[in-house]
Amino acid sequence: MNKPVNHRENWSALPAGTVLRRFESSITGLSDDDAARRLAQYGLNRLPPAKQRCVILRFLMQFHNVLIYVLLAASAVTASLGQWVDTGVITAVVVINAAIGFIQEDRAEQAMDAVRRMLSLQATVIRDGHRLVVAAESVVPGDIVFLQSGDRVPADLRLIRVKTLQVQEAALTGESAPVEKDSAAVAPDALLGDRASMAYSGTLVTYGQGTGVVVATGMDTEIGRISTMLSEVESLATPLLRRMGDFGRWLTVVILVLASAAFGVGVWVWKFPAAEMFMAAVGLAVAAIPEGLPAIITITLAIGVQRMAHRKAIIRHLPAVETLGSVTTICSDKTGTLTRNELTVRTIVTSASIYEASGTGYAPHGGFSENGKDIPADGPPDLSEALRAAALCNDAVLKEEAGVWSIDGDPTEGALLTAALKSGLDLYEE
Repeated sequence: MNKPVNHRENWSALPAGTVLRRFESSITGLSDDDAARRLAQYGLNRLPPAKQRCVILRFLMQFHNVLIYVLLAASAVTASLGQWVDTGVITAVVVINAAIGFIQEDRAEQAMDAVRRMLSLQATVIRDGHRLVVAAESVVPGDIVFLQSGDRVPADLRLIRVKTLQVQEAALTGESAPVEKDSAAVAPDALLGDRASMAYSGTLVTYGQGTGVVVATGMDTEIGRISTMLSEVESLATPLLRRMGDFGRWLTVVILVLASAAFGVGVWVWKFPAAEMFMAAVGLAVAAIPEGLPAIITITLAIGVQRMAHRKAIIRHLPAVETLGSVTTICSDKTGTLTRNELTVRTIVTSASIYEASGTGYAPHGGFSENGKDIPADGPPDLSEALRAAALCNDAVLKEEAGVWSIDGDPTEGALLTAALKSGLDLYEE
């Protein structure tokens, strides 16, 4: 393209032919040379990674705490007075506390990097009239992308051809039910969830096939705009960090007041030598500092992080694990957050009887009962035929990874496929 295209234009309201002309593309796709030029012009089709602090800065940030400042000051004072045992103990506590926090956050960063590598996607594009599979990050505006069931949409697309295409847009709208797509233009004022002529980056194709022209990549996509808004949100200190900061400042003031009072009373009231009273005041200040408190808090948070990790939640910063305990109200979408975003067949009604199904989710474990009595796997003929039909008229794919069952395709079809497997039906023979 000779000049950049306004990615914020309402492409869903324009005819497909107009969109193709605006991007100087066609149904046979771009040439390799044109795709290379556009890649240099628009950049890689990916969201910029979150800014990561260097290892040294991450370690130094473990000391960014009012209580740690107080302990470091106490360590410096005891060292200047030649009290090396106290200096060693305080310094060891500070270093161990920092090491625990650093190691935990480093593990979290490594886990996040592993997740990002697992999410590397591919896309099927048409270039020079040939269908190619390329890395999703190399997709450019004007590319013709082919979609089919199970694909993750690699960029924002204006659909030009569809065949019973359905896309799950829960990543954008929160609704788990797939949305039927169409190539016809929609009203200019249509909301995001009503733009049937668009397929957005990060959404999942659950049924059918489609072809679309890329109208936005990277940060210009709808998911990229959401990422931009989130990056502009000011980070706030957790309740625990705020309380620790308040406690550290309050403790510092109290210690200084008590030490000063002890020094003043000893020198001017009891007439002790100033040097002796200074040593006594310093000893009082050091004794009043809770050296073990930061380490206790860090260890407690680390235990909480490990428990969250067992539930497949990655905590990048230790104090964040405490925030959930301070939450009073949660404003959340239901689908996939408070629920597992999985459908389960519970009841099957045939012309002969009503059957109940056991088990939850997509794991094909469970059975069937009639009037509260379990029935054998092969079951009555009417139940077997109903489940066989559900399995054969089905495009979903059931898969297992590390003991966790999931589907590629429509959630309803996935639930029907799971029910068929519970009956012992051999899908390969069928």
